Amino acid sequence: MSSINSAAPEIPLSRIYTAPGIIIGSVLAWISWAVAGAHHYVQPESLIPSMAALMILTASVWLVMVVVRNVAVIRGLASVRYFADYKSDLPTDDRLERPARTFNNLMQVPTLFYVVCILMLVTKSTDNVQVILAWTFVVLRWFHAAIYMALNWVPYRFAVWAASCIVLGVIWFRFAGQTSFG
Repeated sequence: MSSINSAAPEIPLSRIYTAPGIIIGSVLAWISWAVAGAHHYVQPESLIPSMAALMILTASVWLVMVVVRNVAVIRGLASVRYFADYKSDLPTDDRLERPARTFNNLMQVPTLFYVVCILMLVTKSTDNVQVILAWTFVVLRWFHAAIYMALNWVPYRFAVWAASCIVLGVIWFRFAGQTSFG
């Protein structure tokens, strides 16, 4: 266990959740600013760079996962038996599995991001706000991955994850509204 997480119960909850509250509040303010601004049609292809940036993150985490696992086996920090069933010979250091858990996380919620982006490409219904929100989602996912693999400080990790989910929800809501009523 990392010392950061083992010390968490000694810190008052109000102090633990102050920064996460600021993170989520800041993202909500950013969304409000973006949505309230001028809206104009943009080429749907302008979503592709944000999709590529998220794919680069996923590929990078995947590579880190493979390297960390192999180095752990070579150095004797984890056994091959552990990777066979994930029950035997549990490693004592949780940092060995953080890249794998981060990779798994990138296979979950971000899938909905790719789907809505592809739908916007197909229906050609994209505006500048959707592009801003897409990049916001991707940046938050980069922060989430960094926090998860480096610190694993759950309140910050949760705040960035929740903020990215809120952004994704807004992207989907706006897409549904634009295609249903526009």
